[in-house]
Amino acid sequence: STPQSHHFTMAEPTSTQQIGPWVAALGAKKPTPGGGAAAAVAAAIGAASGAMACIYTTRKKDEESGVAAGARALAEELNKAAEKCISIADEDEAAYAALQASWKDEKMTPEDKAAVEATALDVPVRLVKLCHQQSAAVVEFLPRCNPNITSDAKVAIHLLAGAGRAAYQTVLVNKPPPAIDDELKALLKELAKHEATILE
Repeated sequence: STPQSHHFTMAEPTSTQQIGPWVAALGAKKPTPGGGAAAAVAAAIGAASGAMACIYTTRKKDEESGVAAGARALAEELNKAAEKCISIADEDEAAYAALQASWKDEKMTPEDKAAVEATALDVPVRLVKLCHQQSAAVVEFLPRCNPNITSDAKVAIHLLAGAGRAAYQTVLVNKPPPAIDDELKALLKELAKHEATILE
């Protein structure tokens, strides 16, 4: 039977949901999951695609050349990053719920509201940084990647770059201070370079 909308609550972590029902929930008229979680899930898929490209670069010739050890290490790093992105999807949902509640809670102190707003900003900021870090790692690995699976490594770069830009939109909604905004814009420019390199 088709899961109903009441199954999609913050009580059910993104990591335990099937992708089809989760996407259906994303497309429903309800606040969460929203764009921040969508960016995080896209980043998770990108990181996982990169991990696959790495783990397929462990052939006999890769072992002999010494490439396989680095490929395995990067695969592990990317898989951990993918798990972190899924956690960030849940963090985003919780942060937005807290933010919404703060708008209506007249008893909440200014300090508490500021803390809620800071968390809502921190979640997508961390995601932009993670996307940049992992995309850079895949770009650096690409010349050593199994040539039969480089397209999957490139998929990783594109998805991580897109997810980073998408997360930045959530950052903007949360009014980042100029220093953070400038830092993230610099990372986005580098993500664009990552993509440009593999489109040549």
